[in-house]
Amino acid sequence: MVMDKAERHIARAYDRDLEAIQAHIMKMGGLVEAAILDAAQALATRDEELAEKVRNSDRAIDELEAMIQQEAALTIAERQPMAFDLRTILAVMKIANNLERIGDYAKNMAKRTGVLVQMRPIEEGNSAIRRMAKMVELMLKDALDSFVQRDPELAEDVRQRDLEVDQMYNSLFRNYLTYMMEDPRNITACMHLHFIAKNIERMGDHVTAISEQVIYLATGELPDDARPKGDRTSIDPGEVG
Repeated sequence: MVMDKAERHIARAYDRDLEAIQAHIMKMGGLVEAAILDAAQALATRDEELAEKVRNSDRAIDELEAMIQQEAALTIAERQPMAFDLRTILAVMKIANNLERIGDYAKNMAKRTGVLVQMRPIEEGNSAIRRMAKMVELMLKDALDSFVQRDPELAEDVRQRDLEVDQMYNSLFRNYLTYMMEDPRNITACMHLHFIAKNIERMGDHVTAISEQVIYLATGELPDDARPKGDRTSIDPGEVG
C-alpha cells in the first residue's frame, strides 16, 4: 500500500524522533564506558580527584536516562508506533535503564575508593579489579555496537562473555578471603574491594541484559536459554546509589 503525503510526513517525523533517542543512548553509553574505566583507574592509582569526577559525572548519566524515557514515552503517545517500531522504543527504554544502573555501580566504586585510599593498599586486588572492569567496558562497547548494527550474533557473543566476568569475580572473592585470613588488618580493605568487584560483576549482568534486548530487537524473540552464570558466592553489596 502506497502511503499518502500525510502518512509519509508522520513516518519521517517518527524516524527523526527515533534517531534522536538513539543518539542519546549512544551518548549515555559513552559516558558510562568512561565512568567504568575512570572508576577502575581511580582505584588503581588511588586518585581521589578522579574518583570525585566519576561521582559527579553520574548526574549527567541520570539526566540522559530521564530524557530518553521522557522522549520515548512522548513518541509512543504522539506517533502510536506499531509492531517493530514499538519494539524498538521499548528496547531503547530498557537499555537506557540498564545503562543508568551501570553508572550507579561505577559511582559506588568511586565512593569506596575515597575510603580505600586511607588504608594500606592490596595491590594484587586493585590490578585484578582493573582487568575485570576493562572486560566489562569492552562488553558494553560491543553491546552498544550490536544495538547500532542490529547484530544479534555480536549481542550473543557479549552475552556469553559474562561467564568470564563471573569467573573473575569468583577468583577475586576467594583471594580476598585468603588475604583476610592471613592478616586481620586486611579485612576492612578486602571487604570494600569485594563489594567493588561485586559491583563490576553486576555491571556485567546489566550489559548482558542490554545484549538480550538487542537480540529481541533484531529477532523478535528473547534468548530461550538461561544465560550463563558463574557467580557462586552469596554475599551481596545491596543497593547502590
